[in-house]
Amino acid sequence: MAKRRFTVSELAVLLGAETVDSELLIDGIGTLQSAAENQLSFLHSGRYQSQLQASQAGAVLVRPEHRDAVRSIALVVDDPYIAYARATALFCEQSESSVGGINPLSTISESAVLGDGVSVDAHAVIGDRVVIGSGVTLGANSVIGPDCIIGENTRIAANVTLYNKITVGANCVIHSGAVIGADGFGFANNHGEWLKIHQLGGVTLGDRVEVGANTTIDRGALDDTVIGCGVILDNQIQIAHNVTIGDNTAIAGCTAIAGSTHIGKNCTIAGACAITGHLTIADGTHVTAMSLISKSILQAGAYSSGTVMESHQQWKRNAVRFRHLDELFHRVKKLEQL
Repeated sequence: MAKRRFTVSELAVLLGAETVDSELLIDGIGTLQSAAENQLSFLHSGRYQSQLQASQAGAVLVRPEHRDAVRSIALVVDDPYIAYARATALFCEQSESSVGGINPLSTISESAVLGDGVSVDAHAVIGDRVVIGSGVTLGANSVIGPDCIIGENTRIAANVTLYNKITVGANCVIHSGAVIGADGFGFANNHGEWLKIHQLGGVTLGDRVEVGANTTIDRGALDDTVIGCGVILDNQIQIAHNVTIGDNTAIAGCTAIAGSTHIGKNCTIAGACAITGHLTIADGTHVTAMSLISKSILQAGAYSSGTVMESHQQWKRNAVRFRHLDELFHRVKKLEQL
């Protein structure tokens, strides 16, 4: 694949920057410290202004107040980080439209329906009655189970598994190792013996959803597990059956969400959080890393749990004291009553 190149003038138009008249060719993006004269960089925070002044980048995305500090060509935008995000799409090899192509080593059911320009790599399997929209790419060894629907321009990497009756919207990205539609953890205890509750629902992903590597989304028990439009899921996340996640929520790696919890729109859940089942989390909620959420959050805001890092010896002393907290509370309360 040929390396993508743009003149600085072209980049200014594509990224919504102030007009620049320059034919300098840019063929990549780098940090302020590492970028070469044929690369683009950006200044997101004034804390890095010293790096800006020493940068060799051919062009730099900056806010208006930093234009005079650029030694090369300033591309002035309202938000350099947003412009940088858009620039990555221009230089990403995967951003180019698929030309289509079905590898002869793939297996496709005769009842499956594939749109225009679909690409299917070697050893991928497409099951019965699957409907795949135009421009979809399916990586090697991925499996699409019966009765799945995949929206146009969605990109599924190698080694992804979609069980049966999974709906994926348009312009989604599903990374390698993701498993969507495995059984939820549903069992009934019958006098000491676990009786499996067969999971009869499915999973529905909205448009523009990104699912990270090795993330798992369980199918619903009766109704679907639902992931809203614009949701971004990091690697190694566990989403249990009948969870619903609202539009544009972001969840970082290693978080686990138990069954039937509803997470609202525009939330951020940091890494390694644990969210118990049957809860409601309000729109616009922000949860910090390694928090345990064991009751509903009904008012938007930032929430944390746990204790901050300290030396092991100090942690052991505090852990012992924590065991006596209830006793200490009652002693203080009794003293206050004197």
